[in-house]
Amino acid sequence: MNLSDSRTAGQQGTAPSPLARLSAAEAVFNAIRGDIEGGKVAVGTKLNSEAGLAQQYGVSRSVIREALRSCNALGLTVTRTGRGTFVVSDHVANDLVLGQFSARDLTEARPHIEVPAAGLAAERRTAEDLDILRSMVASMTVETDPEAWVVLDSGFHAAIARASGNKVFESVVADIRDALTHQSETLNLVTDRQHASDVEHQRILDAIEAGSAADASAAMSEHLRAVGEALDSILNQ
Repeated sequence: MNLSDSRTAGQQGTAPSPLARLSAAEAVFNAIRGDIEGGKVAVGTKLNSEAGLAQQYGVSRSVIREALRSCNALGLTVTRTGRGTFVVSDHVANDLVLGQFSARDLTEARPHIEVPAAGLAAERRTAEDLDILRSMVASMTVETDPEAWVVLDSGFHAAIARASGNKVFESVVADIRDALTHQSETLNLVTDRQHASDVEHQRILDAIEAGSAADASAAMSEHLRAVGEALDSILNQ
């Protein structure tokens, strides 16, 4: 479908323009983002309600929520409880907004937490830990629901921290888990990272399963480097 033929995204009174279910959230996100950055929806505008946007684009409200979360993360919109979603900028912010943490916070901190945690997990993982990690990776590989995938993604990183046997690593990753979920969601929508992450997760699992601390640390480091590059590609546009 040619989205340029549709009317202004997010405004009241627009005619429905159903989108294909394939990559529905990405299509809605791109439509709203394009209208904001292109000036069709001015800064200060209140977007239509979730229900109204769902009707407009012919998708579920969960798809709309996913698209709006990524608009919020990019600093284009702000959602105020009980009031709705408002356009606050016509360009991507210098950093992603991920609740109480930013993408920069995560990028700076994660290598100091998750790389050594992966190494310790390779040395200390139990049979139960491996079963959990294998199940998560297998599920992510075949998961087609973007919301379900990002929950598994953050769960995978939390499970590695638990397998490390270090309560500090486990607690820190648990604290940032929601931010990891939202960051992953935005990266998948904007940079199509899901398949690449599946491959990287498998390499991390293989190293942990093999009991190689060096390989597990290296695989996690490479994964975080790739995530950082994807973030840079968004913020430096």
